[in-house]
Amino acid sequence: MYRFLLTPRWWGINLFVALAIPFCVFMGTWQLGRFEDRVQTHNAAEKQPAPGTRDAKPIDDLLPVDTETSGRPATATGRYADQFLVPERQLDGKDGFYVLNMLRTDSGKALPVVRGWLPGKPGDTAVPAAPTGTVTVTGDLQASENAGTAGAHATGGLPDGQLGIIGAASLVNLVPYDVYDAWVTLQDTGGTGGLRPVPATVPQGTGLDLKAFQNLGYTGEWFVFAGFVLFMWFRLIRREAEAARDLELGLVANAEAEADADAEGTANTARATQADAEANPGADADTGADADTGAREGVGVGARAAGPADKDVQPGTGTDAKTSGA
Repeated sequence: MYRFLLTPRWWGINLFVALAIPFCVFMGTWQLGRFEDRVQTHNAAEKQPAPGTRDAKPIDDLLPVDTETSGRPATATGRYADQFLVPERQLDGKDGFYVLNMLRTDSGKALPVVRGWLPGKPGDTAVPAAPTGTVTVTGDLQASENAGTAGAHATGGLPDGQLGIIGAASLVNLVPYDVYDAWVTLQDTGGTGGLRPVPATVPQGTGLDLKAFQNLGYTGEWFVFAGFVLFMWFRLIRREAEAARDLELGLVANAEAEADADAEGTANTARATQADAEANPGADADTGADADTGAREGVGVGARAAGPADKDVQPGTGTDAKTSGA
C-alpha cells in the first residue's frame, strides 16, 4: 500500500521534508541560544559594579569597546580642535543637542568628547567655548553610534557644523585626521555655560529588551514550522494511502466507470438534440411543399369537376337559345 513512497514524486517530497525539519530545528535552537546569551549577559552585568564607579584607564587600554568596557571611565590628554553640535537629542524628556569637541591626542588620533547637553536648537542657544591648551579629560567610554541608535539622525541634510551620528564612520569625512572608534561623555562639565552632563548608555545586547524576546518568539516560530512540515507530510501519506486502498478495492474504478457512462449518455443526448435541430428545417420545408401540392391538386380537381358541368350547360344553353330564337 505504501509502495508509492518510492515513486520519483515522493522522493522529492521526502527529500524536502528530510532537509526542512533539521533546518527549522537548527534555526530554532540558534535563536534560543541567542536568547540565553542575552539572559546570561544581563545577569553578569547586574552582578558587576557600575561602570562609572570603576577606576579610570587610558583610552587605548579600553579599546575596542565591548560589554565589559562600555561605560568605563577613560582618560585622554590632548588639545580641543573641531567642534560639532549633535541635534535632536533628549535629556530628561526635553529637546536639545550635544556639544561635541574633537580632542587631538599625542598619538595623532582624535577622540570625540561630548562636553555636555544644552536645551533648544543649534544656532538658537549660545554654546560655551572649549578649554584651550593641553587638557586631560575623563569621561565614560561609549561605542560608536549607528543608524539604529536611539536619537541618531541618519537622514542627513544637516547644516555645516552639525553631526547626526557620533562615530568614526561619520566623522572621518568631516575632519582631516584619524578618529578613535569610540567616544566619551564627560560627567564633570565644570558648570560652565549651562552644560549638563550626558549619562552613559547601557551597551547594546546586555539587557532583556525587545530584541531578546524577539529571539524567544523566533524560537517558537521555527519549531512550529518544523511541526507543520511533519504534519503535512503525514497528511499527504495518509491521503495517498487511502487513494491506493480504494483503487485496490475497485471503488475508484466503479466510480470512474459510472462517470464515463454518465458522460457518454450526456454526449449521446447532445448529439441527438443536434441531429433533431438539423433535421427540423428540412421537415418544415417538406411540409410546406406538401401543402402547396395539395392545394394545387385541389384546385385542379375542382377545375376538372367544373368542366363537365359547363359542357352540360352548353347544350342546354344552345337549345334555349334556339328555342328563344324560334
